[in-house]
Amino acid sequence: MSAYSSDQDLNVTDTTGNGVEVDVATNLLDGTVRLSVLWTDEIYLQPADAERVAQALSRAAMLGCQIAETRPPGPDGTAVG
Repeated sequence: MSAYSSDQDLNVTDTTGNGVEVDVATNLLDGTVRLSVLWTDEIYLQPADAERVAQALSRAAMLGCQIAETRPPGPDGTAVG
């Protein structure tokens, strides 16, 4: 089972029609955010899709911050991770 939770509202694929997808996910254990381009090394997006990816990253960043804030501090006062 993965600790990462993908943004279910994001459904963005490459404009060339080759099936390349973007995935934005948040690690539910430590709050880190993963941006994946699936099936290739690059992707070409329409401006509206680029905006949707940016919004998904913003949502993931906010969730990641919430997760990081709720983690108990380590011995030195910083979040354990």
